[in-house]
Amino acid sequence: MRVTVDTTQRPSHKLSLIALSIASVFSNGVHAADEINMEKVQVFGQAVQIDKALNEQRNSDSIESVVHADGIGQLPDDNAAEALQRLPGVSVENDQGEGRFVTVRGLAPELNAVTINGTNIPSPEDGTRAVALDVLPSELIQSLSVVKTLTPDMDANSLGGTVNVRSLSAFDHDGLFYTLSAEGSYDDNTDQTSPKGSGAFSNIFSIGEGVDNFGVAAALSWQKRDFGSDNVETGGAWDFDGSPRLEELEQRDYEITRERLGLGVNFDYKADIHTNYYLRTLFSQFTDTETRNAAGMEFDDPLLPNESGDGAEGFREVKDRKETQEIQSYVFGGEKTIDLWTLNGQIGYSRASEDSPGHIAGAKFVGDFDGVGYSSTSKPTLNAGADYYDPASFELDSVEWEQQKTTDTEKNIKFDLARDFDLQGYASQVKFGGKLSRREKDNDLEAWEFEDFGTNDTSLAAYSAGNVDYSLNQFGNGISSSAVEALLNKLNKADNVNEEESRINDYVMNEDINAAYVMNTLDLDDWTIIAGLRYEGTRFKAKGTGLRDGDYQTISSKNSYHHWLPGLHGRYYIDDQTQIRAAWTNSVVRPTFEALAPGFAIESGDKASFGNPELDPMTSKNLDLGIEHYMGRAGAVSAYVFYKDISDFVYETDVSKSGGLFDAFDEAITFANGDSAEVYGIELAYSQKLSWLPAPWNGLLVGANATFSQSDAEIEGLGQTRDIDLPGQSKQVGNLMVGWENDKLSMRLSANYKSSYLSEVAAIDKKDLDQYVDSQTFIDFGASYFLSKNAQISLEVKNITDESFYVYNRSSSYNAQYEEYGPTIKLGFTLTNF
Repeated sequence: MRVTVDTTQRPSHKLSLIALSIASVFSNGVHAADEINMEKVQVFGQAVQIDKALNEQRNSDSIESVVHADGIGQLPDDNAAEALQRLPGVSVENDQGEGRFVTVRGLAPELNAVTINGTNIPSPEDGTRAVALDVLPSELIQSLSVVKTLTPDMDANSLGGTVNVRSLSAFDHDGLFYTLSAEGSYDDNTDQTSPKGSGAFSNIFSIGEGVDNFGVAAALSWQKRDFGSDNVETGGAWDFDGSPRLEELEQRDYEITRERLGLGVNFDYKADIHTNYYLRTLFSQFTDTETRNAAGMEFDDPLLPNESGDGAEGFREVKDRKETQEIQSYVFGGEKTIDLWTLNGQIGYSRASEDSPGHIAGAKFVGDFDGVGYSSTSKPTLNAGADYYDPASFELDSVEWEQQKTTDTEKNIKFDLARDFDLQGYASQVKFGGKLSRREKDNDLEAWEFEDFGTNDTSLAAYSAGNVDYSLNQFGNGISSSAVEALLNKLNKADNVNEEESRINDYVMNEDINAAYVMNTLDLDDWTIIAGLRYEGTRFKAKGTGLRDGDYQTISSKNSYHHWLPGLHGRYYIDDQTQIRAAWTNSVVRPTFEALAPGFAIESGDKASFGNPELDPMTSKNLDLGIEHYMGRAGAVSAYVFYKDISDFVYETDVSKSGGLFDAFDEAITFANGDSAEVYGIELAYSQKLSWLPAPWNGLLVGANATFSQSDAEIEGLGQTRDIDLPGQSKQVGNLMVGWENDKLSMRLSANYKSSYLSEVAAIDKKDLDQYVDSQTFIDFGASYFLSKNAQISLEVKNITDESFYVYNRSSSYNAQYEEYGPTIKLGFTLTNF
């Protein structure tokens, strides 16, 4: 038997909203009168997750979408990113077939923010602000939400939405709770199996003179996954003058071992009915060991499909590295009420890092070949003779050796003070506060390049490994990383330091933000109105190294800016089940660290990439209007329209031959501010359990949501302007879910769709070289069966249709990158005590 409680909150001239508990009757003919006499009912399952999420969404002051754990502490997916992609307007960017970065309303991950237990989370990667949410195992999480309209007491640093992660608290359960899980998965692409283990525990204790006033919760998750992918890419090396011709292509095979470790320990203490304190801790470690073998061809002259040419340079290359990302977060805070006053305070410290010890960044073997070409422009297949697959045809050209360490640290302190008062008979609350945030991003790269190998054997035959398991074409032998490392051990590294790469990629950036706000909430008959103003002042400085006319120069840059950000939220209650929401908000999104980097990197004599520390932040004026209606078990339908007026959007572009320093390069990738952009659209959502249908159909759950948006942006340069879509913005995002459950069995079939989007802007006069990510549809299936009240088995199939990742130029006919991963099958067992 399963019973849920649907809590509706609506003001009745009280700021403290009243909860109306409505019991619903489901299987086995249970009557409402029986439910009233029940002292406690245990609930779990898909419908419970949806019910809890809808109640939080319904009662939020903001327009918000929520994913909640069920009654036994389980989120619907393995990691935070994949759980969030089920929400309206939310999709994920995948890496090696796994959901990692979250997009909201079609807007790119770097335009959104991530907080864990109320504190911002920095990014472990050197160039981005986006946080890869696959580092957060679902076992550590009680709920996830995406706030799409920010109130003045929230950081204004997101355009699409702010992802809030709330970890497990002991007070989420009554008394002792624990769950233990074991899982095995199979990767179809590599025929590898992988283990996973996890557990969570919480309990409530009585200390001092209190009763049940101290809670401890802990969660641990470990996974080691062996998998891989097959890739073919051109990198956009098309000549579109006349009939499109290809200049080069590369086949890649990835073999990856990915290990995750997550640990969270949380404490809650209720000193008395007016005072409580909490400590939230999180540690997450994500280690990738990756070997990438590549086989490619650079044609002497650009070729048409099925055309052959002589004098081409073929190459074989290996990259082998181990990379460890860590995220640590510690949040201490508390709340105290004194009469009509409520004081909240919080201190947060977060540190993210990425460590790549010494590794082969690229060992390249080359040879000359005649009579080579390719077929197909969308998934190019290399056509070459037997000599291309003979290791004796290649000689070692160069080896790059690198080590890198990136750290991103944020410290913050904030307080909020609120007072309830009566305004001519209506309940009201004034709230004000401030926040100080100090962030430092540090990158240190050391590089070596070897081109003189003395008398050592440099034939590929001396360094060959076995044949590469590559599904897209014939590949040939791989390269032995250990053999290359043995060669480097014979050479003097001190004589081969790449000073240019080592110095110009090092930087330190500091970003200090001081914020303050004031806001007032008023319950006015059937209205709730929130009006306020937020101030954010930013001081930014960066220090790095540049290379001009053969001399290294220290580059220091400073910037400061101030933003006053008003906001107005309104909620109108048509009845107990229906409400209209409207919001006018303002936000500011700062450029990525890659865009702000003070140095520049020369990749070869005619190619370079530059940061731009003088970039302005992106600002946006946002309007949202919508209606929500709640109905029955796990039931809701909603519709929202939104509009964003954006200034100074940041985009990546090619500024070669545009004057000054950039004249020396055929390709010069940097970042620039666009003038203005608009994003507008509609967001629709529906979910419900069809409990009124006759058995067994009364176990059906359905859910669907879709976001349709449009963006208009303009860029300028070289005396020209052209219109583009906002980079990273998908015009259509949608989800469809069909589930079924009873007391023992739960099943779910889900589909997630994201349309194509512009990923990289080429030079203003080279529109054909813009790069687009193609649309994707992922279909997943999951099922779980309760062997007993406390034990269940589960089966999950990810990416059933073997969806690929595809990037193209000009149109979907012209490949920039194609990659496929294969399905993954998971089988698990969970033991729970509650």
